[in-house]
Amino acid sequence: MTMVFRNLAVIGLGLGAALGLAQPAAAQATRPHPQITITNQRTVPLSNFAIATAGDQPRLVAKLAKPLAPGKSVALKLNKPQGCSYTVQAQFDDEATSDADMDLCKDRVIRLTE
Repeated sequence: MTMVFRNLAVIGLGLGAALGLAQPAAAQATRPHPQITITNQRTVPLSNFAIATAGDQPRLVAKLAKPLAPGKSVALKLNKPQGCSYTVQAQFDDEATSDADMDLCKDRVIRLTE
């Protein structure tokens, strides 16, 4: 009898540990990664790039420090990110612009293409 109870206790601890590991993974899905990689796949330099919170009062959470050459990538650290929804704005040397709403909890890499 003692052996059966020990086995049940081990199974119970195993399930509890498995559930405990699942909880942080679920929590990570509601928070963006602390940094986002930007890749310029266009043939012209990316001159300005900014990530801001969505909503009526957007707050800047990341900005490109210097132009990004064609074919290059850079990692931007997010400053105090909140939630998953963000607005991304890009401007290139050829005056082309782009803006998009993104879920940064799902997307960790932003590829800018033609």
